[in-house]
Amino acid sequence: MQAVISNLLNRFERGVLTRRELVEGLTVLAAAGGAAAQAQPSSLKAAKIDHVSIQVTDLPRAVAFYQKVFGLKVVGEDKPNEIVRLGVGRALVSLHHKSPTGIVDHFAIGVEGFNREAVTQQLKEFGLTPSDNLDAGYHIVDPEGMNVQIVPA
Repeated sequence: MQAVISNLLNRFERGVLTRRELVEGLTVLAAAGGAAAQAQPSSLKAAKIDHVSIQVTDLPRAVAFYQKVFGLKVVGEDKPNEIVRLGVGRALVSLHHKSPTGIVDHFAIGVEGFNREAVTQQLKEFGLTPSDNLDAGYHIVDPEGMNVQIVPA
């Protein structure tokens, strides 16, 4: 966990993460750390926060903001669904023109050695049912209703 925290702080200091994204990442880690003492061992080894998806009112304005302020580049687009992915080499922020706006609709956790069949089996053993959709990709829903996408690390 110490390496993940160090990575988050390093990314924040380089301007790759906003203060809000840093706090969200640390909150997720703290919640996972507290639950880890009670949780059974898992074969799902989280390695990083992969990206955050934000629903926006004005897609061109939001893209321009992240490009100007953080120097991010467009690394992928889904024009029919009004999604633009921004990053440096890979997506860090995904912007989706969709209501309600101003919310994080999901975040993605990169899992070491990701194997969809094995992950699905492990999640079912935890009593979870993974889903797959346009908004959150392959994901589960946490106890608070947040979509948590699961991707290869």
